[in-house]
Amino acid sequence: MANTLLSIQMIPKTPNGEDPIPYIDRAIEVIQASGLKHQVNPLETTIEGELDELLDLVKKMNDAVIQMGSPSIISQVKIAHNPNGINMDRLTEKYR
Repeated sequence: MANTLLSIQMIPKTPNGEDPIPYIDRAIEVIQASGLKHQVNPLETTIEGELDELLDLVKKMNDAVIQMGSPSIISQVKIAHNPNGINMDRLTEKYR
């Protein structure tokens, strides 16, 4: 069982003030390629995994967006960590 939930909202600066959505889409592709359980929401994406792998994933996401040409990024991250295990389904089941 995963021990961490990480929610991230990326706000990339774009080189010429263009739409940031393609940059955000690239970050989501990195998440999808990781194979980790995740949920994309309108303002942030939540990912389930181990703390170290999630922090590495944040780095990969930032690197991918920079490689697309973004000169800088703000990544707002929230982390819920429980060594005994945590998952999205258990936290939200009463609302579904």
